[in-house]
Formats: sequence, structure tokens, C-alpha cells
Amino acid sequence: MIVRDFHKLKDTDRAVSDARWTSVRMLLADDGMGFSFHITVLQAGSEHTFHYKHHFESVYCISGKGSITDLASGETYQIRPGVMYALDQHDHHTLRAEEELVMACCFNPPVTGTEVHREDGSYAPVEELAD
Repeated sequence: MIVRDFHKLKDTDRAVSDARWTSVRMLLADDGMGFSFHITVLQAGSEHTFHYKHHFESVYCISGKGSITDLASGETYQIRPGVMYALDQHDHHTLRAEEELVMACCFNPPVTGTEVHREDGSYAPVEELAD
């Protein structure tokens, strides 16, 4: 059994920050669960464009208000507590935080905790990280 406290992890190397967001990685690849689990906070007024070409991601909004735009279709969806979205087609998207957004996120394959967003908004494929 793995038991971790978000409040204790947020001041460790499992807390990663960049471009007006912070992500606390509660589960990582080396935990052996087959997915990673993060609590991510996006600052109010921030906008983020991502394209996880090598990962699937599902996200559940815990608190806050914002929107997500599918950049392929141009369709925009409202994000609020209780809303989940899944990037099941490696969807290129823009996430906007009207208020501070607190999100629970799962990645498959799991992230290692050392990833950084590339210029195109993606993480490197797992095979590249192993090299």
C-alpha cells in the first residue's frame, strides 16, 4: 500500500513548477502503478497550451473555473468542479484558468517526475527518457 500526504509532498522534489502552474506528483512511474497521479494548480489568469503526443491524460477539476479548447476542432468546454476531461486522442489543447484551478490528473504511461514540457507542449516519449 502506498500512502502519501499532499501537504508533505508539496515542499519536496515531487512538486514541479513552470509557467504559472505547480504539479505535485503523488504517484510516479517508479511506484509501479502503470499511471502517474498529480495534483496540479494553475494560477488564475494563466493560459497553457499542451500537446501530450506520447501520453494520455485524464483530468478532474476539484476547484476553480476555466476552459479547455480543442485546438483541432476549435471547440471550447467549460471547466468547473466536477468536470472531467480525457485527452484520449493526444489532443492538442489550450487550458485557461479564469480562477485558480485545482486539478487531479492521471497520465498513462506514467511520468517519471523528470519531464519538462518541450516547445510543442509535449513530454518526451518514455523510450527517450530511458536513454
